[in-house]
Amino acid sequence: MAIKDVKAGLRNEEGISTVLGILKQSFGERFQTGQSFREQHAHTTTYLPAQLPDGVVFAESADDVKAVVRACAEHRVPVVPFGVGSSLEGQVNAPSGGISIDFSRMNKVLRISPADLDVTVEPGITREELNRELRDTGLFFPIDPGANASIGGMTATRASGTNAVRYGTMKDNVLSLTVVTADGEEIRTAQRARKSSAGYDLTRLFVGSEGTLGVITSVTLRLQGIPEKIGGGVCAFPSVKAACDAVIMTVQMGIPVARIELLDDVQMRACNAYSKLSYPEKPTLFLEFHGTEETVALQSAQFAEIATECGGDDFLWTANAEERAKLWHARHNAYWASRALAPELDGLSTDVCVPISRLAECVAETQADIAEQGLLAPIVGHAGDGNFHVLVLFDGKDPASVEKVEAFIGRLNHRALAMDGTCTGEHGIGQGKMSFLEEELGGAVHLMRTIKQGLDPKNIFNPGKIFRNAE
Repeated sequence: MAIKDVKAGLRNEEGISTVLGILKQSFGERFQTGQSFREQHAHTTTYLPAQLPDGVVFAESADDVKAVVRACAEHRVPVVPFGVGSSLEGQVNAPSGGISIDFSRMNKVLRISPADLDVTVEPGITREELNRELRDTGLFFPIDPGANASIGGMTATRASGTNAVRYGTMKDNVLSLTVVTADGEEIRTAQRARKSSAGYDLTRLFVGSEGTLGVITSVTLRLQGIPEKIGGGVCAFPSVKAACDAVIMTVQMGIPVARIELLDDVQMRACNAYSKLSYPEKPTLFLEFHGTEETVALQSAQFAEIATECGGDDFLWTANAEERAKLWHARHNAYWASRALAPELDGLSTDVCVPISRLAECVAETQADIAEQGLLAPIVGHAGDGNFHVLVLFDGKDPASVEKVEAFIGRLNHRALAMDGTCTGEHGIGQGKMSFLEEELGGAVHLMRTIKQGLDPKNIFNPGKIFRNAE
């Protein structure tokens, strides 16, 4: 990841001018070209510089999306889908300008089938909005990336989060999509059946494509029953290795833990200060169990035995909903807690993922690297998946500080790849990790380019993301 890699692409000025006129006539006040609107739709929560679109369409239907894509395809103008702007690798930037499609008004639940445990939604609905709509059905959608992201954005980035160890990621929970393709037509990738051998798996092709192959207009999701009982707790350990050993034993014993999160000592210090807690400032696991009252109690007791065997402190757990909510509220505020350690500094959030057997080694080496470089960089991880995040705090106005951080990010990614891991477990590639993707997959990136060229021959869908030189 490097600022110098975020370059402006070639602009089709004539085409952009023509499309701006077409969309203004077609959408009226639902099409905006003001500076503030454009800045809001190039928002990026990474330190990568913003690259503004030329206009923003507030879509209200699939027909709106088709109209935008058809105009942009005819005049070779980029289309950048926008959910809520919570992506972390510059996915919503517009390096060649073009049109941002804002999905905030396409936020309806289109159909719920409680008997089939599935739901179809428009892409702009957020995960929290969806779960509020589902509450009375006794069902919920379990994927929780932390941010209140849109379902379309979560699908496009193949999001996961704290519940993935039990419920999987978006690729496991998306049953079908409707997508507007490069010719401006809407296709359906699959039926609602739970399994199929009918042709290519187009659903999973679009899940994780970051808006580079088409524009998602609806998502059919797998749902889960709200657990009868939920228990959660925390346990501190003398070292990252001890905590990771406890994670490995928990997974190997088949304990169906719903969440198992690792916070290092720096992150615990931040959470204590920000959320006014008093937990030991040592490597700590946050856990949650779902099931009946009996199974939750049994699973908690089993983990307590594992923690003791691995040298952990007493496992402090509760089934009280209010206490558990406070616990996970602190975990979800980890980003802001970390920023509060040095509010005058900028923050760069990055992630890698390794086989769970290498997690302790990778985290320990990363901590040593942080200490050697004199960086302030808390670590939090979805330990059950081998996925962890580092939030590096630095002075974005100081070129030396930026250079040091970029070098650290490079070593972190090389370290994960050397351990047979990946450069991103859930943030995606966007603009920030293109070089690491090439290192990770080699010749497979050429195949990705071939797919992109086949489905998007004019390169209008979110160009400049995932890989360079798509045309």
